[in-house]
Amino acid sequence: MTEVLVVGATGKTGGRVAAQLAARGVTVRAASRTPRPAAANVTPTPFDWDDRGTYTAALAGVDAVYFVPPSFRTDYPPAVGAFVEQIAAAGVERVVYLSARGAMAGDHIPMRAAEISLEKAGLPATVLRPAWFDQNFTENFLHPLIRDQGVVAVPTGAGRTPFVDLDDVAAVAVATLLDDGHAGRLYDLSGPESLTWQEAAETIGKVTGRQIAFVDMAPADWEAAAVGMGVPADYAAHVSELFSIVRDGREDYVSPDVAQVLGREPRSFGDWAETVRDAWLP
Repeated sequence: MTEVLVVGATGKTGGRVAAQLAARGVTVRAASRTPRPAAANVTPTPFDWDDRGTYTAALAGVDAVYFVPPSFRTDYPPAVGAFVEQIAAAGVERVVYLSARGAMAGDHIPMRAAEISLEKAGLPATVLRPAWFDQNFTENFLHPLIRDQGVVAVPTGAGRTPFVDLDDVAAVAVATLLDDGHAGRLYDLSGPESLTWQEAAETIGKVTGRQIAFVDMAPADWEAAAVGMGVPADYAAHVSELFSIVRDGREDYVSPDVAQVLGREPRSFGDWAETVRDAWLP
């Protein structure tokens, strides 16, 4: 293998995938709307989901593709479908797509629609469906409220989630990009234990020495608050539906797939929290 296209290479997952590939000596074509400077084994590549003219150049000559849909949007399935068609036309046979457990909710979920595009194109892609990321507590919407007010406020009730470390997700992605035997597989990626979001808040409190409260918001109130913070209404409703999967107990199961692919157990939420404790200090 000589070159891997990583779409979304400046994001939380793509950035980790690109870094792990480059560290293993793989040539990475790091695709994003605003490419970062070149680095060892990394070539920045312009890519815009809304400009299909960027797809062809990004795909030219690559041996494998990793991609994640654009963030904070629900209208991306047509663009993903067009991209998948170009992957097939380019003859790229090794494809890894980052979906999520929320795809289980049905074909109306945008992540599931993207999976269907791969199926229709006949590509033997590897689909990754991770649980909620540990890093949502440090690199996403939960972080400011935890750091500044000591609060985790989500509409999840007593629902449990086996939170997964993004470094483990990226390691699985890299393995499926580089090693044989993963084509056509769907991997459900989780951490080693299922926690309520209140237990996650308590874990953060323990490692920081702070009082971190869990607030179980009503779904409609959470959506309104998200929209008030600038989140598009359709995306807020989408995330609220994903939270409902947790609330209803449908995410309360641990998967063996990380260990199956990597040959080691995934990192626990508590171990991960110890390594990032300073992120939650005011």
